[in-house]
Amino acid sequence: MRNYFDLRGKVALVTGGSRGLGLAISRAFAEQGAAVIIASRKVENCDAAAREIVQSGGEAIGVGAHVGKWDEIQRLADKAYDAFGKVDILVNNAGMSPLSDSSLLTEESLFDKVLAVNFKGPFRLTAICASRMAEGAGGSVINITSIGSIRPLPQYAPYAGAKAALNALTIAHAFEYAPKVRVNAILPGSFKTDIAKHWPAEKASNIVSAIKRYGEPDEIVSTALYLASDASSFTTGALIRVDGGRP
Repeated sequence: MRNYFDLRGKVALVTGGSRGLGLAISRAFAEQGAAVIIASRKVENCDAAAREIVQSGGEAIGVGAHVGKWDEIQRLADKAYDAFGKVDILVNNAGMSPLSDSSLLTEESLFDKVLAVNFKGPFRLTAICASRMAEGAGGSVINITSIGSIRPLPQYAPYAGAKAALNALTIAHAFEYAPKVRVNAILPGSFKTDIAKHWPAEKASNIVSAIKRYGEPDEIVSTALYLASDASSFTTGALIRVDGGRP
């Protein structure tokens, strides 16, 4: 039987890949045969995640990089290409979503950090990698945005704005790097990742969605595999909600 999600011979770069949704995606890509570059700010976490994949029979390396910083983005791309000679799949997953009491009290430094990690980083890293994909055999870019980008609330207005900008960028880049590069976005809802440990207990009983629970990290995997693989060869510029049915 055909394996629709076969990634053998592919190289995937996953930012924010050492934990949460990024780690689930990194593991899944490796299980389907891809070599995975796991990137995040803390190199020790990246190395630990890469070792886990290697011990399970996959191929992976860790690279420490802050994707909110222009120079480090270039260094990350250089290390990926130096290690494997190509990047076929880019997952822009790294993000930060701090809450604020009010827009008036939001500090400029925090605002700038949120936009840098959630928007500037994916913009620059996609420009570097997708341009090379377009010159070569093509590839797939997957932006992890948020249901907050289309269902914004005041508590995370800068984050929602940055992710909305990333939605727009997804469509713009889908046209810029077509036809050889596909660029799509996944809009997750509330997932039970590390950050959920800091959510108030009552949040779990007040989830406004059709499925009425948090998502588990593995529940984003099939969508990521679809977009990374040739199974989605006619899908680009798409914003796919994986949110449990948020109204």
